[in-house]
Amino acid sequence: MPTLLYYPLAKPPLEVVHESLLYWDGIASIVSRTQEAYEHTITGELENLKDQGFYHPINPLDQYDLLTNREIEDFPGLVSKLHAMGPHRHRTVYLDNGKYGYLLEDGLIALGVARRPRSGESPNFKSLVLSSKAAVLLAGTMAQEVARSTLNHSYTPYTDQRSADESSLRPDSRKVSAWRVELGSMLPMPAPGTPTSEVLAFRERYASERERLVNATQIMLSELNRHWEHPADVLERMRKELAQARADYQEAAKSSRMAWITRSISATVAVSTAAVGALVVPDLGWVAGIAGSIGFNIATREVRPAIQKKQEHPFSYLRLVEKELS
Repeated sequence: MPTLLYYPLAKPPLEVVHESLLYWDGIASIVSRTQEAYEHTITGELENLKDQGFYHPINPLDQYDLLTNREIEDFPGLVSKLHAMGPHRHRTVYLDNGKYGYLLEDGLIALGVARRPRSGESPNFKSLVLSSKAAVLLAGTMAQEVARSTLNHSYTPYTDQRSADESSLRPDSRKVSAWRVELGSMLPMPAPGTPTSEVLAFRERYASERERLVNATQIMLSELNRHWEHPADVLERMRKELAQARADYQEAAKSSRMAWITRSISATVAVSTAAVGALVVPDLGWVAGIAGSIGFNIATREVRPAIQKKQEHPFSYLRLVEKELS
């Protein structure tokens, strides 16, 4: 199972951490190499989970060397997306230079979307001022880059901000259809206030039920990615396995003393770049009938950039919340 890679913030909310413990191997986020900023992020629950191997802090400058000596033009589509934002009259945020490196920052300044802080304007570990929309776009781009470039670990991008999801996936004028699969009813969540210790105990006690559900869901998404033109056929083949895995997991959830809720969790599944302009959306009535009997919904939406296939990450996840964080 892959590790959930949360963005755009360095510190994921506790409910996202709980979700990662149940439905992924663990959770990661992009952190600063600046000691003060790092220590501000890795505290409390995250520090304990890091010691247990469930949380993975990633610094693209040091740990993976993804951003060292790289300029803004090295990231496909980033410049055009920043230009497409138009006038930057949004509120500004401070960008930590311990994440992105000076060459990338110089590119943002040259584009007019960022500037150096004025004297006394920001804490010592901040070095760039830019619009919040540009910051969200940059964070999403870096998350996609980590997911594509890391060879020794499988990371899946995940955000709880619609603007971050759309800005990291939505390209310039070139778009292709992608399957957006709503998984919320397949993947129930612990109610707010549930202690992390109880989530870890459930994970261990019901490991087989959890792994069966997660594996079936991942296989279904992989098959949709491979056979994007025939989603109903994919669901029909997997109906029995998905339905049984969901039923077994629900029995495990009922057996626990934890309270459970349903949240909206959707997966965007990339289709082949060969489908640009050629994807014929099938009769979703049939697809919806099969999906409903299993416990999720499927739809299409124009969100996936038409870039080189080797650079595509096949999945990304969006957890919808009532209010944007940025």
